[in-house]
Amino acid sequence: MKLHRRVLRLDGREYTVLGLRPGTTARFATNRYHGTWHLLSDRAGAQLLARLLWGLSYERHPGTLVVIDRPFLDPTPFEGEASDPVVLVPRGLTPLADGAARALRRALPLAPPPAGTVRWRTHGLDLALADPGGWDERVRAQFRREGDDGSTVLRRGGLVMVSASPRALREWAVDAARLGDRGPYEMDYTFLGEGCDAPGEVQTFRRYRSMVSSAVVARREILAEDTGRDLPQSVRERIWHRSAEVRRRTRRPARPTRPAPAPVA
Repeated sequence: MKLHRRVLRLDGREYTVLGLRPGTTARFATNRYHGTWHLLSDRAGAQLLARLLWGLSYERHPGTLVVIDRPFLDPTPFEGEASDPVVLVPRGLTPLADGAARALRRALPLAPPPAGTVRWRTHGLDLALADPGGWDERVRAQFRREGDDGSTVLRRGGLVMVSASPRALREWAVDAARLGDRGPYEMDYTFLGEGCDAPGEVQTFRRYRSMVSSAVVARREILAEDTGRDLPQSVRERIWHRSAEVRRRTRRPARPTRPAPAPVA
């Protein structure tokens, strides 16, 4: 995988900003629900995110970060609201204070031509996925030794910031890469952090793109009908229900089955 590289000066400090290249088909959305920041996509998006997290865990150059912004951001697949850009930050290597985060948000989408291309090597992720039992046991043992390392997901300067240590980045990468292949379910998820109180979550949907499209249509219809008397939450709930209706009415009807021939006497 290759990424575009740009050099930006943000709040008095120079940063190397890596971003996805044109032609990348994966798409993402972000929202906050039940006190947790969600990174939303389908299985292909989760696998790309896994590659970004894994490669970043081996980054050695201070000031390096990865940005996911338009055109790789979708409206949310629930209520069609705009998503915040995502920034992946190697904790302890790249400080990103509020001022720098706001400056980066103002610079998005990144219009200047890239300064170069970075080859993103993630072969170690394939090895970890090929040995899930051994990998998981080593990660658990390391966590028992090191404890909480301060990795977190939060909103800073208009960005959803994933800030994690190398250990957490690799752990989250493996978990994200496994999404969508654990059964016949429409949705899958993994926490970015420890347990149900984790500050972040990656969530995948098999019909992610259809959900995004129907949410956009539902939002447009509901806001056109809205008289302004509803509270924001009630409007969102109406959009959720209308989005399901949009998917039902746009779903192709099943082809009629050909009747079986009558038995010959």
